[in-house]
Amino acid sequence: MRHTTPTTLPPTGDLGGSSKSEATDSRAAEGRATDNRAADNPATDSRATRGPVVRGRRAPRPGWLLAIVLTGQLMAVLDVFIVNIAAPTVRADLHASGAGLQLVIAGYTISYAVLLITGARLGALIGHRRMFLTGLAVFTGASLACGLAATTGQLVAFRFVQGGGAALMLPQVLSLIQRTFTGGSRARALGAYAAVLASGAAGGQIVGGALVEADLLGSGWRPVFLVNVPIGLLLLILGPRLLHEPAALPLPAAPPRPADPPLPAAPPRPRAEGPAARRSGPYLPGLDLPGLVLLAAAVLLFTVPLVLGQERGWPLWGWITLGLSAVLVALFAAYETRLARRGGTPLISPRVVRAPGMPLAVIRIALGMAANAGFMFAMTLHVQGGLGYSPLRAGLTFVPMAVAFGVVGLNWQRLPARWQAVAVPGGFLLAAASFAGAGLVLRGGTDGGPWLLVALTAAGAGLSFAYSPLLTRTLTTVRQQDAADASGVLVTAAQLGLLTGVAVFGAVFLGATDGTVPSVGASAGALWVTCVALAGAALCGVLMSLVRRVGNLR
Repeated sequence: MRHTTPTTLPPTGDLGGSSKSEATDSRAAEGRATDNRAADNPATDSRATRGPVVRGRRAPRPGWLLAIVLTGQLMAVLDVFIVNIAAPTVRADLHASGAGLQLVIAGYTISYAVLLITGARLGALIGHRRMFLTGLAVFTGASLACGLAATTGQLVAFRFVQGGGAALMLPQVLSLIQRTFTGGSRARALGAYAAVLASGAAGGQIVGGALVEADLLGSGWRPVFLVNVPIGLLLLILGPRLLHEPAALPLPAAPPRPADPPLPAAPPRPRAEGPAARRSGPYLPGLDLPGLVLLAAAVLLFTVPLVLGQERGWPLWGWITLGLSAVLVALFAAYETRLARRGGTPLISPRVVRAPGMPLAVIRIALGMAANAGFMFAMTLHVQGGLGYSPLRAGLTFVPMAVAFGVVGLNWQRLPARWQAVAVPGGFLLAAASFAGAGLVLRGGTDGGPWLLVALTAAGAGLSFAYSPLLTRTLTTVRQQDAADASGVLVTAAQLGLLTGVAVFGAVFLGATDGTVPSVGASAGALWVTCVALAGAALCGVLMSLVRRVGNLR
């Protein structure tokens, strides 16, 4: 589970790492290497276990760094689920349409998914500490603006900014952990990181329900955003003092490029290297800004008509926009391929996308996360709008699903090897049965009793079996120099899946209720239709397991 919605467990890899080595002939690079030589050699300097010395004083202990970055991670994870639970209250208070409510939830995911890889690369280029604090400042300021928003449009706009702040902040968390800790300390730090992700989903459901139900000073849903402000300000005060930039890890050598054909007229012009060359370019090396613009435009042109189409009767402009999004995807792919052939650093590496097993993994991860997000969105509207649950009761209803997802994600590797081999198709099958079961027990307008608890727990477990083993196995099959790009591709696919799930399955539910707050019977009927569609999507994930060879899909 993750964003909108579900708890996505990112791979334990550095999304900001680049497989391209850069010019290292500058004096600044030599100075940094000299400064970090002692810290990089623990056999000759005991300071390596206590952190480097910064400006004549010893840097803060790594424990402080871990506490700060994991608090920032937890704040962002909690925010997603808090907002999900608060959605019906936001709808009532701001008189938001169904499409407006979808954009409140999906706006965060759009900017986060599109900017995720760029945020990671900015951390590698400018510094993970600096980008973490920058993203934290943007996220905190946007949270304050969301809490003070007076209209649905303002809230949607600030949610986009909030997602951008998360895209700058969150990729640095794993990078700072991996560059700071080694050996057993790294294993414990990564365990804490995974625990934060797993517990954040359940905690967000409970905290969100409690904050909305408390209605502090008559503020309704606003505290779900404003709660981030004091936490963010505290981290911004402590961060500059307690965070340090770890020594850079050595980059792998770039693969040899084929020689260009000789020019008959004149010898090739020498290429400038070092800081001067970097300053002369239109943008920082490693940042694919044209690719970023093309991807962002394609995602927006795909999402907006899906969200607004049902409410506005599927006008002609919606279909034209969807067609244009497909054109931009093709242009994006062509540009990325051309950039890679020129030796550049594309936003999404074509070589990684074409790697054996990667295309199928991308489709299945996106499909699983789409089903997750769509189910959470429709269920939240039904239990609060149709069944009349309080926000706190609604939040507690989803806790078993979040807990099951986290438990399976952390423990699936303990299963026997023969069970692990069928974990992914089995997970999709279990999720399909759980969706259908949840819709069936709620179809009559009842609360489902203990059978709903069983269905939600099974859904969380099934989705985790469909996601976690697939993610891990795919990353272990790619080449070491492509690990960072592969991580970025898979995490971006998961986020785009969440976005698509809210847009598509949210449109199914809202369309079945005519976009209004329905009676319990109408809401239950709309949920049943949505759950059937969700079960069908999950069964597609099962059928994909039967694919043995379709080009590079094997």
